[in-house]
Amino acid sequence: MGSESLMGMGLPSGVKRRERNTMEKFSSIWKNTSWPGDGDDFHYITQRSQKFTFLNHQISTQLMPLTVVLHGPAGVGKTTLAKKWMLDWTQDHIMMTFNSTFYLSCKELNHKGACTFAELISESWPDLQDAIPEILAQAQKILFIIDGFDELRVPPGALIHDICGDWQKQKPVPILLGSLLKRKMLPKATLLVTTRPGALRELRLLVEQPLFIEIEGFLELDRKAYFLKHFAEEAQALRAFDSMRSNAALFHMGAAPAVCWIVCTCLRLQMEKGEDPALTCQTTTSLFLRFLCSQFTPAPGSCPSQGLQAPVEALCLLAAEGVWTQTSVFDGEDLERLGVKESALHPFLDRNILQKGKDCEGCYSFIHLSVQQFLAALFYVLEREEEEEDGDSHRWDIGDVQKLLSKEERLKNTTLTHVGHFLFGLLNEKRARELETTFGCRVSLEVKQELLECTIKSNEGKPFSSAMDMKEFLYCLYESQEEQLVKDAMTGIKEISIHLTNTFEMMQSSFCLKHCQNLQKISLQVEKGLFLENNTASESDTWVERSQCDHHSLRLWTDLCSVFSSNKNLSFLDVSQSFLSHSSVRILCEQITHVICPLQKVVIKNISPADAYRDLCLAFIGKKTLTHLILEGDVHGDKMLLLLLCETLKHSRCNLQYLRLGSCSDTTKQRDDLSLGLEINQSLRCLDLTASELLDEGVKLLCTTLRHPRCFLQKLSLEDCHLTEACCKELSSTLIVNQRLTHLCLANNNLGDGGVKLLCEGLGYPECQLQTLVLWHCNITRHGCKLISKLLQGDSSLTNLDLGLNPIATGLWFLCEALKKPNCKLKYLGLWGCSITPFCCQDLASALISNQRLETLDLGQNILGKNGIMMLFEALKQNDGPLKTLRLKIDESSVEIQKLLDDVKDSNPKLTIECTGARTTRSSCCDFLS
Repeated sequence: MGSESLMGMGLPSGVKRRERNTMEKFSSIWKNTSWPGDGDDFHYITQRSQKFTFLNHQISTQLMPLTVVLHGPAGVGKTTLAKKWMLDWTQDHIMMTFNSTFYLSCKELNHKGACTFAELISESWPDLQDAIPEILAQAQKILFIIDGFDELRVPPGALIHDICGDWQKQKPVPILLGSLLKRKMLPKATLLVTTRPGALRELRLLVEQPLFIEIEGFLELDRKAYFLKHFAEEAQALRAFDSMRSNAALFHMGAAPAVCWIVCTCLRLQMEKGEDPALTCQTTTSLFLRFLCSQFTPAPGSCPSQGLQAPVEALCLLAAEGVWTQTSVFDGEDLERLGVKESALHPFLDRNILQKGKDCEGCYSFIHLSVQQFLAALFYVLEREEEEEDGDSHRWDIGDVQKLLSKEERLKNTTLTHVGHFLFGLLNEKRARELETTFGCRVSLEVKQELLECTIKSNEGKPFSSAMDMKEFLYCLYESQEEQLVKDAMTGIKEISIHLTNTFEMMQSSFCLKHCQNLQKISLQVEKGLFLENNTASESDTWVERSQCDHHSLRLWTDLCSVFSSNKNLSFLDVSQSFLSHSSVRILCEQITHVICPLQKVVIKNISPADAYRDLCLAFIGKKTLTHLILEGDVHGDKMLLLLLCETLKHSRCNLQYLRLGSCSDTTKQRDDLSLGLEINQSLRCLDLTASELLDEGVKLLCTTLRHPRCFLQKLSLEDCHLTEACCKELSSTLIVNQRLTHLCLANNNLGDGGVKLLCEGLGYPECQLQTLVLWHCNITRHGCKLISKLLQGDSSLTNLDLGLNPIATGLWFLCEALKKPNCKLKYLGLWGCSITPFCCQDLASALISNQRLETLDLGQNILGKNGIMMLFEALKQNDGPLKTLRLKIDESSVEIQKLLDDVKDSNPKLTIECTGARTTRSSCCDFLS
């Protein structure tokens, strides 16, 4: 069953006489290749081949890439393009570049036994065997086309390790091809390889410096043109095309001409009956099911053909076996092993569902991989006799449902992912009845419970099984269109994160979220282009079409947002990194302001348009359930936003406890408004103004508010607010007067040792109740540490202190002296990246032995050296103190250090030692506003 084709030119005289016959033979094979439909897909694909010029004879062979890889999904025209170039060769287009061209089909070579390389390439052309030595001697003038590398059946790694350079030595075919790809065999030859994306990783390990060319198949305009050609009436064609485009997954599959033919064939039959094509395209499964059933629909009033039951079961078995073994071509041996009779395949051959191999006699393949995947999924829901299943299953290389959905298997075999999609789609009871009506098959929905067990195993509140990511999880559930299945599958999900890139994903998310009654938190991200741009204005047809799409998007968005007001358990909404529009923001606000909307926490980060923040703030005024609000993004200088926030704080129904307003700049008037809002509001406990341009003057005004007896703030963050020593006196006096304030973050401000001195004056008063102080990256040195040490040895209330990223160096000695004193109440000390050296570790070790209160010590990103780390470990080994967490950086781990580490863990099991040192931000222990 040879599948290798040789084109000879410039050969010995005995060979030249047969050259024309050879060309004519290949030309005939090519032109007789059949295509689903009318063959227009051939035209679309071959016209693209003109833009690839690497086989053009005008290019110097020295400059040409030696290996070219055409990659793309199944059915987009990789083989068509490769054969088109061979046809060009026969018509003298590239003969000046290559004397000889060989075509090697991997799917057909799977059926060939061991042979020599010479036998491999000359099998179809026995007359040329004598000329093989001369042909191979001019390897630089040979082009090998290796078609369908992904379909080569070979054990993992065999192509890499077992290679051969002798073209006269007999080897298994995969070894010969691997040797050719690794250039052990004919290293100067030019190679053209076609493959699906799933095999690219293995191919990269074989070939050196290849040129990768992605074959996209039909672009959108090509698909549209195909529909217009297929349908007699333009209106019908456009209606069918829009129906397919509404399903992003189906539309993506339409890049393959065969899929376009399937969709057109199915929808045309439906529209002729007056049925709505949009319903058929609602899911990919429904389209493929309608296509299959439409080919065998019984006449009205007649019974389903009983003769189809066995053929359908045989076809599904063939498809499932092929999916698991990654096989798309089946020969007589495959049929015999599976117990499939060739006569059972005839009904599907007649209807273009199955096709006979052109170069491989007695071989069969499906018209497209997606059809094989659909039928493989059908295999799992068909009811079989128990005796039959037990007796035959040992001969089948087919995994069970759990294996089908496992992440490990899907990584090895990406085709299984699509089978899983179809399997969920076939769990719909209406579709099951349609199958039974058409083919007389018994469909079992017992697999539904098996699927649920594989997908809803929530682990300690995790939103979904590790076997599937969330996007795919929602896609599978949507395919089913079974509400009860969705409810059962999502019953354990409390948190969900959704990234919307198209309207189809919005439709899937909306369908599933409506049935997720235990959901508590939603995180949304909306990509650009989903909604119509606000500033777009045009009267063109494109504008009209875009407006219609936007209307459709807004309908779906409304449906999705309705979940915010209908789900009584939903309390947390996070909309970040999102491109919205005025209309979509208005819809979101309408749902948030709904009287039954239970939202308590809302995060809005980096969204557009910029005035969306104002609209949302307006929606929050008087929202009684809202307790936490975070607004971050492009809010610089938005006077109206701050005004609305102040109105929110002053409203009698305001229960806001936490407010974060990031990256804002304000005027004196706006600061006055905010201060007034803080004085009136009695619910707010945490205020985070990180990265706001308050400056020293702004903080002084804020301190006036903080000293007001009606200010109830407990936690305040002024991180990165461009503050200096000049505001520290006001802050110090505030700490004395305000006895409610327990947490203060001043990170990333240039306070210096002078600022620390002023703060310590206020912190030293017994009236000061501050417990947590964050001075990360505040330019504090040894002198500042001396001041802090004195404070800690007194009657300070501080229990958490973060001095990370300050150049304190030897100032650590003063801190260690404080840690030794019984008055020191510190439970957390952060010294990340503080230029601490090995020489300081003896003092720190001594402090750890004496201290009876410190629970967390962060020494990350300090170069402590081997000796320094050993000192610390020895101290920890001796003392079973209160320390629970130690973070440090170990540059070089030795056997000695590892042994000490193990000893410390044994003697102090409650202590956790984190040695990664990769963290670049301060400890979450002091992120007290989260």
